[in-house]
Amino acid sequence: MSSGVVEIGYFELFAASALMLVAGLVSYKLELGQTKRIAVSTARCFIQLLAAGFVLKYLFEWQTWWLVLLALVFMISAATQIATSRVKSEIKGLVPAVFISLLVSSVTVGLIVVEGVVHAEPWYNARQLVPIAGMIIGNAMSAIAVAIDRLFSDMDSRSDEMFTLVALGATAREAAFPSIKAAIGAGMTPVLATMSAAGIVTIPGMMSGQLLAGADPLAAAKYQIVVMLMLSAANTIAIVMACFLTYRRRFSADGYYLDKGIRE
Repeated sequence: MSSGVVEIGYFELFAASALMLVAGLVSYKLELGQTKRIAVSTARCFIQLLAAGFVLKYLFEWQTWWLVLLALVFMISAATQIATSRVKSEIKGLVPAVFISLLVSSVTVGLIVVEGVVHAEPWYNARQLVPIAGMIIGNAMSAIAVAIDRLFSDMDSRSDEMFTLVALGATAREAAFPSIKAAIGAGMTPVLATMSAAGIVTIPGMMSGQLLAGADPLAAAKYQIVVMLMLSAANTIAIVMACFLTYRRRFSADGYYLDKGIRE
């Protein structure tokens, strides 16, 4: 079996952008108003990924533990901004909770995988740690956005029930707990659905990348299994922390539920 990545030339790379004409044509014909967004998203995809490639090339070559950690903090900060911007409900003070949730989940699970499974040497080896942490942060970012959005929309839909529970002596946590459960379940659903479809409906990204690079299919499957388990654990930690760190945003300091009319 041959090994090595098939090199894609810059001409072929930019020619591939013609694939986005499909989305652009649909947007134009149906008057969806997405043509500008499609063009901007395509340009950002090219610029950001090529820039990441150049940065990682030098990071792999000149890596030190503080440079690797600095890269991870930057990734988590960017993911925090994206996750909070995806939340439809207007909630103040989400940034610290989301940042902490992403930081704890990515660092904890990432180091467990790097040290206990991949056995990277040294532990901050950027070639292993950065891609693994990147997968965790990206998936946890989406899961947190879904969970927080579900949490607050569910609490708002239960406003009368929340008022009653608090009036009867329930604490804020007790009143919000059904919504917290619903939010955590919603956040866990996507990765569990992906795990169920892996190998039958889809060949996930890690496995596909290794196969394209010429890796043994069984070895690639083992790596993908580790990745799916890793993402499930990290997503669970992230959304549980995010929900329990943010649900109080709908309550006053005295534990009263804040309906729309009495919020700041």
